[in-house]
Amino acid sequence: MSGNPTQQRLIEAGLIIDHHGLGDLTRGHVSIRVPGDSDHFYMKPHSFGFDEITPENMVLCNLEGEKVGGTGRRHSEVFIHSEIYKARPDVNSVIHAHPTYAVAFSATGKKLQPISQPSVAFADGLPYFDESIDLIRTTELGIGVAKALGSCKAVLMRNHGVSVVGSTVEEATILLIMLENACQIQLAAMSAGVGETFDVSQIQKLHHDITRDEQYTINFNYLVRKIKRLSNTH
Repeated sequence: MSGNPTQQRLIEAGLIIDHHGLGDLTRGHVSIRVPGDSDHFYMKPHSFGFDEITPENMVLCNLEGEKVGGTGRRHSEVFIHSEIYKARPDVNSVIHAHPTYAVAFSATGKKLQPISQPSVAFADGLPYFDESIDLIRTTELGIGVAKALGSCKAVLMRNHGVSVVGSTVEEATILLIMLENACQIQLAAMSAGVGETFDVSQIQKLHHDITRDEQYTINFNYLVRKIKRLSNTH
């Protein structure tokens, strides 16, 4: 499997996710739908960290969750990706991870409030998947995650992790970071008590401003440059 721009973007997303400490060893995964082929997607391989994705080891899967290309091993939780892609034609990238603060917040069962700029990105909804704490290793559980996600940007998988989606991998990656930040801030605020929030019109305006495609691309590209600078200093 020779490298191409889409595969390079998958590699960069993995490096960003790892850089932010959201990897949880080798357990998380990221995928991108193949441009011009909505029935297939590239995905991080099993047994490798987010920072170890290469064009050679990434896998190519179909919407049944079957591996159809690549030398790597397919993740057992591939059904999170395949079932979301089936249910959401607008989604071109899916990330599943176990961020510390997001998992902790999911255990509270509480609603994410628009008390910070990162949380406002999810003001249009952040649902819960609470069918199971287990790995999503069946089509049925994958369907459950996709249903819980609905039309939202992300879903909290209670006591387990998160699944975040985007029309691009840039969007999904930046939203993952923002979700972890939002959960960390709310957990901290909850310890002292959350005060009044701003009115709906201000929340809606900020939501529009920080969820534009340009914002995701600008910040993704910045993080790619930052990681390259850091690697060049070692």
